[in-house]
Amino acid sequence: MAAIFVTGGSKGIGRAISLHLCSQGHNVAFSYNKNKSFAESLLDEAKNFAGKIFAVPMQVENRKSVQQAFSATKQNFNSNIECLINNAAISQEKPFLEITDDDWKNMHNVNLLGPFICSQEVIPEMIKSKWGRIINISSIGGQWGGFNQAHYASSKSGLINLTRTIAKIYSKDGILSNAIAIGLVDTDMSSAEINRQDGKKKIDGIPIGRIANMEEITSVVEFLCSESSSYITGQSINLNGGMYFS
Repeated sequence: MAAIFVTGGSKGIGRAISLHLCSQGHNVAFSYNKNKSFAESLLDEAKNFAGKIFAVPMQVENRKSVQQAFSATKQNFNSNIECLINNAAISQEKPFLEITDDDWKNMHNVNLLGPFICSQEVIPEMIKSKWGRIINISSIGGQWGGFNQAHYASSKSGLINLTRTIAKIYSKDGILSNAIAIGLVDTDMSSAEINRQDGKKKIDGIPIGRIANMEEITSVVEFLCSESSSYITGQSINLNGGMYFS
């Protein structure tokens, strides 16, 4: 069985994706940056699942680190990576005029350069096998902008267009590329926003009337990893409860 690789899989949405896919019998590798204890707890939680799971340290914005992590994954599972889930990301709330050059560079290095590097590294083997899935976890912020997160919104908008570009070039090779534009989810990354008064107003404005739960995200990811998604490519799936229509 080929491997699924989830970047930034030790916490939040990435953790939920890793656990769900492994519970369904898939071989899952996930990367972590500094939170080794979180990675170890995930491994322990999934030790009796139907699939196999593997944790590897990786900096998504560092090509050598990515190459080493992917090589370790292929050696561990004795197979290629057939599905890449670009989930690793950072966020920062800061007024537009206070965003520094370093803030901008760091945001785009992790949120956009990282998925670019990871995609470049897996695509050649996907071409050889004539089958692959690249799933980019984007955000509603990449669709409608960010009031105090201009650099985050810009990086996620770029990720949506990277998704489309890969789809245009490689769909004919059996490699399908899609993005999931997530709205509000209760994660560590979004907790500050959700718990503020303006965040609560955003929740009140969601047509479904609540934020997303992890199962609603992981089920869409699993579908896009499967053969059942064989005619879907270049799409941004709006998983936002009706906050934004496109």
